[in-house]
Amino acid sequence: KGFSSTFTGERRPKGDRVFEALGATDELSSAIGLAGEFSSEKGHAFVDQLHKVQCMLQDVGSNLATPLSSARDSHRKRTSFSEKPVLELEQWIDSYSEQLPPLRAFILPSGGRSSAALHFSRAVCRRAERCVVPLVQAGEADPNVAKYLNRLSDYLFVLARYAAMKEGKEEKIYIKPEP
Repeated sequence: KGFSSTFTGERRPKGDRVFEALGATDELSSAIGLAGEFSSEKGHAFVDQLHKVQCMLQDVGSNLATPLSSARDSHRKRTSFSEKPVLELEQWIDSYSEQLPPLRAFILPSGGRSSAALHFSRAVCRRAERCVVPLVQAGEADPNVAKYLNRLSDYLFVLARYAAMKEGKEEKIYIKPEP
């Protein structure tokens, strides 16, 4: 009948912001799964990190499926989201960034299958973040969830560049068309 239940048992329309954010997060995990498969075929060591990110996205989903306005303490304890995963992403970003040449131009999603799939995942991540921010602003989700998605998009961008570099693939740069 067009309704679904949150983890707290609350019935909401399927078009509710909570379910929009859950769907975007699920799509993000799927995109990362695809990027992980392409990256695994190339023997990239970071594939385990992508799997860990997918697991964290399950925790993101649990937090989103537990709107704070209807959550009891027992719900909040089971679905809380800490800052620790955000800090881990920042460490990963720093580690890969140190190995990359400086960015001197806008790059287009490119650089081989692994890189392009990671760029696609980044775009999906940005959409998921846009779906989550209104929930955080409304006090329905933990602010660390939005922070995680924000840092995750940066991680995916850096990782896409790293994958292209490791595979010896060229990143295509933006060239402004002549008027």
